[in-house]
Amino acid sequence: MRAVFPIEREAMRRDIKVFDKPIERIKDTCDLLGIAGDFDLKRHELETHLEGLVASGETDEQRLTFSGLCFLKGNGQRSPLRRTR
Repeated sequence: MRAVFPIEREAMRRDIKVFDKPIERIKDTCDLLGIAGDFDLKRHELETHLEGLVASGETDEQRLTFSGLCFLKGNGQRSPLRRTR
């Protein structure tokens, strides 16, 4: 029988919160611009877009924020920061 160390179990339970600050900044910006309704309608698509960027290696919060704002402005178009390989 293989022993599982408590440290390993604890590490598996941690959530990655890469999106918290970018999503908060994007929401604040939309509130300032008076387009909070657009943010609410497109939040799920926005999160999917940001997840794709993180999956491709982007982890910088400022770049994720900028890319998310471009995504919302472009009505779902790909942002200029999306990496193509």
